[in-house]
Amino acid sequence: MGKNKFITLLLIMILSTTVNAQHSLEEAFPNLSFSSALFLTHSGDGTNRIFVVERAGRIKVFENSPSVSTTKTFLDITNRVSSGGEKGLLGLAFHPNYEDSGYFYVNYTASNPQRTIISRFQISAANPDSADKNSEFELLNFDQPFSNHNGGWLDFRQSDGYLYIATGDGGSGGDPQNNGQKITTMLGKILRIDVDDQDPGLNYAIPPDNPFVDSTGSVVKEIYAWGMRNPWRCSFDPVTDFFWAADVGQNAWEEVDIIENGKNYGWRCYEGTHNHILSGCNYPEYIDPVWEYDHPTGFSITGGYVYRGQNVPELNGKYIYGDYVTKLIWALTYDGVNPPTNELLLTAVGDITSFGVDQNNELYITSFNGNIYRFTPTQTLNAPTNLDGTASITLGVPPIIVVALTWNDNSTTEEGFVIERKTENGGFEIIDSVSTNQEGYTDWDLTDSVTYTYRVAAFNSGNFSPYSNEFSVTTPVRIAAPTNLFATANSTSQVTVTWQDNDMQEEGYKVERKTGMGGIYSIIDSVGANETLYTDNSVNPNNIYYYRAFAYIVNVNSFYSNEDSANTSQPTNVGNDLIPGEYYISQNYPNPFNPSTVIKYSIPEESNLRMTIYNSLGKEIGILVDDTLQAGFYEEQWNADGFSSGVYYVKMNAESLDSDKRFTNVIKMLFLK
Repeated sequence: MGKNKFITLLLIMILSTTVNAQHSLEEAFPNLSFSSALFLTHSGDGTNRIFVVERAGRIKVFENSPSVSTTKTFLDITNRVSSGGEKGLLGLAFHPNYEDSGYFYVNYTASNPQRTIISRFQISAANPDSADKNSEFELLNFDQPFSNHNGGWLDFRQSDGYLYIATGDGGSGGDPQNNGQKITTMLGKILRIDVDDQDPGLNYAIPPDNPFVDSTGSVVKEIYAWGMRNPWRCSFDPVTDFFWAADVGQNAWEEVDIIENGKNYGWRCYEGTHNHILSGCNYPEYIDPVWEYDHPTGFSITGGYVYRGQNVPELNGKYIYGDYVTKLIWALTYDGVNPPTNELLLTAVGDITSFGVDQNNELYITSFNGNIYRFTPTQTLNAPTNLDGTASITLGVPPIIVVALTWNDNSTTEEGFVIERKTENGGFEIIDSVSTNQEGYTDWDLTDSVTYTYRVAAFNSGNFSPYSNEFSVTTPVRIAAPTNLFATANSTSQVTVTWQDNDMQEEGYKVERKTGMGGIYSIIDSVGANETLYTDNSVNPNNIYYYRAFAYIVNVNSFYSNEDSANTSQPTNVGNDLIPGEYYISQNYPNPFNPSTVIKYSIPEESNLRMTIYNSLGKEIGILVDDTLQAGFYEEQWNADGFSSGVYYVKMNAESLDSDKRFTNVIKMLFLK
């Protein structure tokens, strides 16, 4: 669009501005105070810390919590920074790979000579909340002819990984050196560099699609866009990738631009869409702002962000910006196709020096009055954030696969949280809930080598928050349990135990033994990998010994084998000719199973016995035994063909016909097709 069409655009803007009185600001960190705060950001490393830039040359870091009461000094370069007025430590950006590299970048003004410096620093190796001020690596610098119009913003674009830098026109008034239109100076520009590479003679590389990358002579190859007066705060919309810039005007107009590669935004030829100094202005196309406002509506625009947080959902997708002098804050709606609309949200308490976002894309406002502000949340239930977790196998036997989840509670009115889970080919299902203020949950008894995906939402009185982020994890592989274990009494002082080796990776097997049906199992010995026989020479005559085994590797154990017993009063396997001393039902084997499993049990006296199968809902689905049995050892087999995978229960009820003994017990079985 040409600059001569500004009247039509102005009419659209006037007609499109509305007033919205439903929003308010609150102090985000009421226990903290800052000195000339100019910017707020986060490090993108998942730590949810806040970093605030102070003009004098300090960066403060602290926990992102309304109750935080202390800050730490992340960086102090006050002895290198020339500050005051529009000079100082003006910008901060963390490398996209900051979590691994520890690199961050600053934009500050220095004196003797008066200049702008873009430098890289690195985190201290000993303290994540402190930078090494001696690690400064200067990428570039350029002279500033006057003390004002220093720009100062810099940031990385997610879509290309390059560092973008906004520079002012050099200052004074009216751009007396016409730097905005010169392509032989870095002043009045948007610069773009590659900090992960180096060209000859530079401490960085020029991106291959910069508009002047192939130019010769004194043309500045770092230029991405030009024709800027004093861009004070820019941002990238993480959804649309629009590059928003707020350019402070001269005497009459403030403007909002969408920055594109190789475009000329008109200063000093135009102020907004209006003629300024047209002498020598013969460039084929000057790009109009997407929005402008006049003086005295405001006098110094402060650029903001497209809101992508969750606390104020009605602002989602709107560009939030303000005016430093009049303290007005607006929301601009623009999709690149339809005419923009603008709404006045509120008047801030203090001057608006900058906007910033945390790692959850919630918006903050810095001010010279020492406070940091945020929009008062209108979402009564805020979504949990930072859902994360780990999958592991418990060290007990049998091993249990668990996923331990954690999240951040961002609501104050929830009654609890609901946890949902899905597998790769399924949909989300509610698996459980936890009470208010809980920030964790453990999902038990999962299947190995399965990818599970989780999400969490807060709830109260039937209302639900938006969901958290989704978290996926693949459970570790179990090692296979031994099977077909047999115990044979060779004599009254020796028992041989054998089993089938079902795994290729075990380090060995551990053998457990107990004396009598009511005894307690304990490990008596271990054998190496691929061994399938153990000889127990520590038994005594006239006892019944029970055995079981499990495979192990490092800190992971398999399920138990089946159990078997041997009677050292005679060298044969225990059968019904022996009289057990108690009622007992053993864990089914195998477990998990497909499709059949065996349940062993014992009866010390003649008894009426009923053994019933139930599904996970407690519904009776089968009867294994309903009979009068003599004292002895028994086993039953259950075939689950025709039933769905899941948890089933076996309940054994026995009543002696010889005494008043009664017995009830339940075991849990897992059927996996």
